[in-house]
Amino acid sequence: MADPVAVRLYDTTLRDGAQREGLVLSLADKLKIARRLDDFGMPYVEGGWPGSNPKDGEFFAAARSMTWRNARLVAFGSTRHRANRPEEDPNLRALVAAATPVVTLFGKSWLLHVRDVLGATAEENLAMIEDSLRFAGGGGRAELVYDAEHYFDGFRDDPDYALATLRAALGGGARTLVLCDTNGGTLTDELVAIILATQNVMDRFGATAGRDLAWGIHVHDDAGLAVANSLAAVGAGIRHVQGTINGYGERCGNANLVTILANLALKTDLAVEPAGRLGELTDLARYVAEIVNIAPDDHAPYVGRSAFAHKGGVHGAAVARVEQAYQHVDPAVVGNVSRLVVSELGGRANTQLRAEQLGHQLDGVDPLELSQLIKRLEAEGLAFEGAEGSFELLVHRSRAGYAAPFRVLDFTVLVEQRAGAELRAEATVKVSVDGEVLHTAADGNGPVNALDAALCKALALFYPGLADVHLIDYKVRILDGGAATAARTRVIIDSTDGVREWSTMGSDTNIIAASAAALVDSLEYALWKSGAQLRRRDERQLPRLEEVGAS
Repeated sequence: MADPVAVRLYDTTLRDGAQREGLVLSLADKLKIARRLDDFGMPYVEGGWPGSNPKDGEFFAAARSMTWRNARLVAFGSTRHRANRPEEDPNLRALVAAATPVVTLFGKSWLLHVRDVLGATAEENLAMIEDSLRFAGGGGRAELVYDAEHYFDGFRDDPDYALATLRAALGGGARTLVLCDTNGGTLTDELVAIILATQNVMDRFGATAGRDLAWGIHVHDDAGLAVANSLAAVGAGIRHVQGTINGYGERCGNANLVTILANLALKTDLAVEPAGRLGELTDLARYVAEIVNIAPDDHAPYVGRSAFAHKGGVHGAAVARVEQAYQHVDPAVVGNVSRLVVSELGGRANTQLRAEQLGHQLDGVDPLELSQLIKRLEAEGLAFEGAEGSFELLVHRSRAGYAAPFRVLDFTVLVEQRAGAELRAEATVKVSVDGEVLHTAADGNGPVNALDAALCKALALFYPGLADVHLIDYKVRILDGGAATAARTRVIIDSTDGVREWSTMGSDTNIIAASAAALVDSLEYALWKSGAQLRRRDERQLPRLEEVGAS
């Protein structure tokens, strides 16, 4: 039977998650993420450490004017300096000034840290924990959460002292005791054993009697066990779980609240907060990834782009008949989608179903022949799983009656570097549209940019809509590094017309040729999807070809 006490998630993306190397949040970023977490229904949102830097102080000042519909805002800080009284400690004064409904303080559980990091005695540390919490709580003004830093390391070293720190926290008014695996190196069985031993001892000596107390867990991922350990802690009775969106955090990261929430909601009969918004989980994960400017992990459980992607032929054929054959949950439940990946490993079922998912019926196209063509092209260096625009074009070009909207007859790219001058690139292209040939040129800051500009310049005279198309990403992969500079390369470009985005590719031993193929696919895809019609030649609008060629 399910425990009636809900598991409550506590988000520390804005504080602990921001300690990830390379992750930098502006004040505006922090406010955007805070609003999104509140909209999602997160019970606790830890906003930062107001005593540590000006930005976090500004965040809490701005947050006071926000309307919080679901979340309780949390200010985070440490116990006082051993030489200060609580009311004189700058960290604690800033914490109280933040005026949040919840305050989280962390203190030392491990004697190694007490003596060698803080330079305090064991008794001084206990006093620091208790009186710091009492001051931060302001006589009941704020709900108090105590993070027992390095608790598992401390318990292994001296269990009696680790337990004494928890009793000191209770004496200071803490309502939630969070056991922290700060170094992230505790294995699951030992973590559960220490949790159970801690709870049993505290209960046996009456430390928790008559208290409205919650036990919490805070796990880092240094051993790759943060999610598993958090779930195991819930199994041991923990009902307050800390973590970050997408597992962001210092070193290897924190427990990933996205994965934890999905597992608790879909794999257990426990009530969990936030509730009722699971269908927005993928959007939440990707939204935060966009704000922090870190590419989403395509292989993240539940919310990754590849979380429900099927590449192998056996998998694809099975999923075509029964979706749950290779899916542990319905992807729609977490706001994701199932995908069939077109590749050399897939069969005709993958090819046909992926085409249908993209809105294409293979009328008049043999899926077996198309699948075999894909296998041959991938053997030559193409990769359709990363370039669905090129895959759609392959289907389109396989239909009877297909006619290319343009042809590139030839192109030249020149790169010039002279002493004291910036690198200069120029490309000339000759294209044919409905039998009419146009020869034009353009400059660029590099060879691919110049080629892109020349192609668009020529084709825009026939197809004005192409003026809205531009590249948003360009990726190159070396396919056979052992061949050194003679290696075959694969180029994938992402393009947009302001409405849709698509990816196309090219492969060649010449990187410019590979780029040209990807560019041609991108422009043809844009024309096809927009339904653009050939603009009839008008002497008042189109310059003479010799004038364009000389430009």
